Amino acid sequence: MRFLGALQDLARGLGALLLVVVAGTIGYRLIEGWSFMDSLFMTITTITTVGYAEVHPLSKAGQIFTVFLILGGVGTAFYILTSLVQYMLEGEFGIRIGRQRMEAKIRRLSNHFIVCGYGRVGQAIANILRQQGVKLVTIDRDREVVNKAQRAGYLIIHGDATKDESLKQSRIDSARGIIIALGDDADIIYTTLAAKELNAMLPIVARANNEDAEKKLLQAGAHRVVAPEIIGGARMARLALRPQAVEFIEAVLFGKEKQLLVEEIEAAKSSPLVGSTIKEIEEQFAGIRILALKEKNGTLIPNPGPHSIVEKESSLIAFGTFEQLQSIEGCCQPGRTRTQTVKKPRANR
Repeated sequence: MRFLGALQDLARGLGALLLVVVAGTIGYRLIEGWSFMDSLFMTITTITTVGYAEVHPLSKAGQIFTVFLILGGVGTAFYILTSLVQYMLEGEFGIRIGRQRMEAKIRRLSNHFIVCGYGRVGQAIANILRQQGVKLVTIDRDREVVNKAQRAGYLIIHGDATKDESLKQSRIDSARGIIIALGDDADIIYTTLAAKELNAMLPIVARANNEDAEKKLLQAGAHRVVAPEIIGGARMARLALRPQAVEFIEAVLFGKEKQLLVEEIEAAKSSPLVGSTIKEIEEQFAGIRILALKEKNGTLIPNPGPHSIVEKESSLIAFGTFEQLQSIEGCCQPGRTRTQTVKKPRANR
């Protein structure tokens, strides 16, 4: 935006200079009665202050007009010069400074997602992640795509996601997860292997374009594999069969307008939720409903009973409004204790 502003100032300055030349030429013709060429020549030599003598002797009115013409010409030339300097700074140096600022932000990232590929699938992924308020950085090798992502406000690395240096630049060592949405299956597999080698504990979600690629990606270390064409076809079929139910579920899962959400709440070793029952949690956090309990060994218990106990390193699938889910997530911040957050129900009197 600042670059465009500098360009507009430069255009305005050039337009003002043209008006000064036209006004000077007309002025000399009217005041002194000179020919067009003599008037134009006198105007150019005056506003450029080159020091040539007058074409013809000036009258008193002509001298006064020349003074104002000099002031107007010099002022306009100075405005053009400053606009030109600003144009150059905002253009080349502005781009360089913007790139340096972006690189600095990327270096400070932690607990973020990495999206490899900013094509149609990658854009949809990035939009959902930003809608959920999570940090992310994207990687793409196409310069036009990189510029498009920058205009959309995303942090992006112009590089090859299959290369270790690009993944390291995206802070893969401190990332929350990586989503590989490249268009070529071979590149997806190679990126999966590279990500697994650089961060063995990093959750990997990868795109697959056929069944063979899906099997190879799972073998390469991807935790989840998604085939967009299959998912898209299944969604179209469900929308045709049960449109209202599908729209409600998607509104909940993707948090449209942040009205109702389904969120996964992790119960780490120090979590204040550890040792509490489902009933205690639902009574403490009004409006929250626990849909499922995922145990440490990976077993998923849908609709757990009220006396089910939350153990260490298990997860809760909770349903509620955005504010309600924020309250239960906030209680799990470091420094909070179980007695501070989960109150035992009082006995009926």
